[in-house]
Amino acid sequence: MKDFSKELTYKTSRSSGAGGQNVNKVETSVTVMWNVAESECFSIEGKEMILEKLKNRINAEGILQLTVSESRTQLQNKKIATERILEIVEKSLFIPKTRKATKPSKSKIEKRKKANKHLSEKKENRRFKI
Repeated sequence: MKDFSKELTYKTSRSSGAGGQNVNKVETSVTVMWNVAESECFSIEGKEMILEKLKNRINAEGILQLTVSESRTQLQNKKIATERILEIVEKSLFIPKTRKATKPSKSKIEKRKKANKHLSEKKENRRFKI
């Protein structure tokens, strides 16, 4: 995972929710912004993957934004926002393994047929014969 935290910019605003009078006075909510297109940490392919997978989180200017206002302190919210944006980008770069279609082996097919045959014979023997 590449650390692109130097490319992040932060903006603060007044938070809503718990905090009493602190909420009305202090700007504790933190918005972290990252310009994906101008990033120097990722290759062109990496940027394309990020833009594709996070297209609903990236605005028209190509900026990935994330707002955090969980904590009562600006410093804690900044830390949470940085961790989250790094985690989101890391997840968007994950390439899942391709599934390879496989067939059951001949011995497994034979074993299944044998078990079915045995079961049908057992049921056949239960029948009332005249």
